[in-house]
Amino acid sequence: MANTIVVVGAGVSGLTSALVLARRKDNEVTVVAEHMPGDFSAEYASPWAGANFLPLHAEAQSAWERRTWRELKHLAANVPEAGVHFQKIQIQRRQKDMKDPHSAFPGAFAENPWFKVLFDDFQELTPSELAPGYDAGYQFTSVCINTAIYLPWLLGQCAKSGVVFRRTCLVHIREAKQMSHTGKLATIVINATGLGSRFLGGVNDQSMLPARGQTVLVQNPIPAMFMFSGADDGPTEETYMMQRAVGGGTILGGTYEIGNWDVIPDANIAMRILQRVLDVCPTIAEGKGMRGLRIVKHAVGFRPFRPGGVRLEKQSLDRDTFVIHNYGHDSWGYIGSYGCAEEVVRLIESHKARL
Repeated sequence: MANTIVVVGAGVSGLTSALVLARRKDNEVTVVAEHMPGDFSAEYASPWAGANFLPLHAEAQSAWERRTWRELKHLAANVPEAGVHFQKIQIQRRQKDMKDPHSAFPGAFAENPWFKVLFDDFQELTPSELAPGYDAGYQFTSVCINTAIYLPWLLGQCAKSGVVFRRTCLVHIREAKQMSHTGKLATIVINATGLGSRFLGGVNDQSMLPARGQTVLVQNPIPAMFMFSGADDGPTEETYMMQRAVGGGTILGGTYEIGNWDVIPDANIAMRILQRVLDVCPTIAEGKGMRGLRIVKHAVGFRPFRPGGVRLEKQSLDRDTFVIHNYGHDSWGYIGSYGCAEEVVRLIESHKARL
């Protein structure tokens, strides 16, 4: 007998969960969401991500990242229409930043990162390769994702696998039980609403907060992706850049402001982002300084921050239906997307095995 499943949320976590579930022939999957690929709302975090693959967790919490890397690597090598491409990435750190490392990235700037075993070309940077003021770093070939292509591609793969999409705004998680396209009551609901879990009745996770990210999209190409451990402009500001696949431009960032709900780009922050990028990678502007940056747009998105990390667990909705929560991924939605989706499958199978 097929499982009747409703996935609530159509960001990268919801779409990947739906796809992995739908590829198993014993599932009938419906996705219901207020926002779909192509929409641009700050609360709909997935379109605003850079996005790339850089493990952020310590080795003990790395299983979901390891699994996702295998899938993203396959897509970059074999599925160009997915909008994922290989790109060299440089990670650079300052010793003064390591005294109080970013709480969300315990693994990213480690001196001896566990994830070097994932990449054949991992190597330490030489002093001549470091930006001014940075003490050490390393590089390897990772991937960058053009979210404007990848999210619709995911949606298309879901539709190809039989997933039906319904656009709606739920007030309470219980409403999802009646939203299956089959006309049957759902026996399984997947809550992948991200920041929306703060407001969704029956969930109301008040620990969920926006981690505001402001970025600038430019036309300028870069020789590699870059991630830097700190910024002298303040603890909520960051320096990174990544070039999206298939002509998607280069994302320059950024900020990480927990609890800031302002959707309007701040002009002063934008200028600081651009100046920091020029300081560490002047070649991006071809020697022309600020005048050499060809700006496409300014953007603000809200990462779904949860102090306890991602919530991925099963909960009873009523006697006949249970919910699997898959939200609170912060900066980590793409990086752990397939690993988390497969954990959703494992939770479903473990529940069925006990019946």
